[in-house]
Amino acid sequence: GIVVDDAIMVLENIVRHQEMGKTPLQAARDGAKEITSAALAATLAIIAIFIPVVFMKGIIGKFFFQFGITMSVAVGLSLIEALTLTPMRLSKLQVAHTRENAFTRTVNRSFKSLEKVYLAILRPTLRHRWLTILAALVIFTGSFAIYPKLKKEFVPAQDQSMFLIRLQTPLGSSLQLTNEKMQEAEKKVVSYPGVLRYYSAVGGFGGGDVNSGIIFVTLAEPPDRPVDAKLGRRQRQQEIMNALRTEISKISDLKVVMQDFSTRGFTAQRGFPVEFTVRGPDWAKLTQASEQLLEKMKKSPYFVDVDTDYQFGQPELQVTPKRQAAQAHGVSVESIGKVVNATIGGLKVGKFTEGSRRNDVRVRLGEKFRQDTKSVKEIYVRNQMGELVNLSEVVDVKQIDTLKSITRRDRERAISIFANVGQGYSQDQSLKEIQKIADETLPPGYHMVPSGSAETFKESFSSLFFALYLGIIVAYMVLGSQYNSFVHPFTVLLALPFSITGAWIALYIFGNSLNIYSFIGLILLMGIVKKNSILLVDFTNQKRRQGMDKTEALLEACPQRLRPILMTSVATIAAAIPPALGLGSGAETRVPMAIVVIGGMLFSTFLTLFVVPSAYSLMARLEWKKKSKEAPAPAALEESAATGEKLVSPEKGVVA
Repeated sequence: GIVVDDAIMVLENIVRHQEMGKTPLQAARDGAKEITSAALAATLAIIAIFIPVVFMKGIIGKFFFQFGITMSVAVGLSLIEALTLTPMRLSKLQVAHTRENAFTRTVNRSFKSLEKVYLAILRPTLRHRWLTILAALVIFTGSFAIYPKLKKEFVPAQDQSMFLIRLQTPLGSSLQLTNEKMQEAEKKVVSYPGVLRYYSAVGGFGGGDVNSGIIFVTLAEPPDRPVDAKLGRRQRQQEIMNALRTEISKISDLKVVMQDFSTRGFTAQRGFPVEFTVRGPDWAKLTQASEQLLEKMKKSPYFVDVDTDYQFGQPELQVTPKRQAAQAHGVSVESIGKVVNATIGGLKVGKFTEGSRRNDVRVRLGEKFRQDTKSVKEIYVRNQMGELVNLSEVVDVKQIDTLKSITRRDRERAISIFANVGQGYSQDQSLKEIQKIADETLPPGYHMVPSGSAETFKESFSSLFFALYLGIIVAYMVLGSQYNSFVHPFTVLLALPFSITGAWIALYIFGNSLNIYSFIGLILLMGIVKKNSILLVDFTNQKRRQGMDKTEALLEACPQRLRPILMTSVATIAAAIPPALGLGSGAETRVPMAIVVIGGMLFSTFLTLFVVPSAYSLMARLEWKKKSKEAPAPAALEESAATGEKLVSPEKGVVA
């Protein structure tokens, strides 16, 4: 819709001149010349919105860079086409006086009726312009009550027909036990309606953890899934994930964590929407605080699949040399280490060939001996004299539970905690809840630091809001240079607050969240809605330059611009309706963007038609107060009398 707006503006104005009785060639010249200023200002204002977005840093900056460049080039080329090819084509066509069919007559009569109704409402609006501005201000202020109720997230969950199940048995579990539990989980997955296929791996992707595994599940496409008897419709991916989580959780000694790939966003971390690290100086206090935090998260409905990289309970066999005893027996620490490594870890002593494969031969103790501390103590080690010494005489052997790993972030000891968002809640609500829990739980000197998708979410929202504010400032500067005025850009930009109000109301009504794709729609909206204001302001200025006072100019210019305003608005809304219907895969990313555009356009178009003229009427008084101090000089009056030219005041009409 946005790329045809310029062509619509030019075409409509040329047709209007043809309706005035001009020839196609003359109408094309006059119509294009008359609309050039408005079309140029509208296009520059759109590009001005995208300039700050293009220079955003980070992952979001790279994402929006392509979007900003594409939109700027597209609207720039559409302006060139509208001001060159469109007048040339219409100069060869007699559009206004061709024979009308029933549909054309109906449309034209409808526009005429709308113009009359609009003019009838506009007159009292201008008489009570302060009341109009006040009412609009109340509506805009009231919309701030909706914003806190909007769900906010980095990216919306999508039905991509694939997800990951992470499974974990207790630390120290054997590979055999993990495999048995995995097979139980696989049976539940493969028997669930709608599951197309799955891939599982014990030990995760790397195969390094014998107590963990993953199941990569692929679902049938949404239209191909069976209808659920209870719901009376086909299940969505999130509903299938919730059902499988419940079923697999019934398996004893098995922890389940579901992961939706669509909520990873653009982060390279684990990809959970709630992800952070707890940091502090003392490891004991840090683990205690983190465990308290985990317990509160598990009890909170804001979170599901709560997990951490802090895993205590890993069995470890510690062999500590008795240095004095070893020295007395003539046994070196190096010899002790080599013997323990060879008997427990294994020692490669040769190779053998089997078919086309060559295999290593490793020698070590049997499994039952490696797991028994008494058997380890019965190992013998040679001393410096070649004598065999029992290992129990030179070492202490004990089995303890320990940590699987110790992590640090920014030179601080850190424990990572991650979770999915609970059903019915948003990412923003969950992050606020965990911040509240952290403030209540963590002792002084210990703090929570968002990471992954949570960190990107916070950074992107602040960056996007800043880009919007900066875009509005740049747009004001562009419009100020275009109109050579500090006043009228404010009038044009009055459409922006009401478009935001309409966008928030639309998101709230349809239950969509404010996310990165909603922001794309919002940025588009910031550029689009100014066109309506520019059309009204530019044509009113032209009427005033012809000698009309501000009220007369508004009453003539605004009804004339009603038709192109409605045409461009309808074109934009019509273009946004197909993605708003949510058809096809990936619809979850297109719907919020389209909803924002439709809601903002509907709301701002209606209010712009009345608020902008009222504001213009008030702003013009400020402009004339400034200009009245610059009254025509006597020399200018004398020159006017000599040449017969007239000096025109924007407020009072002909001066001399």
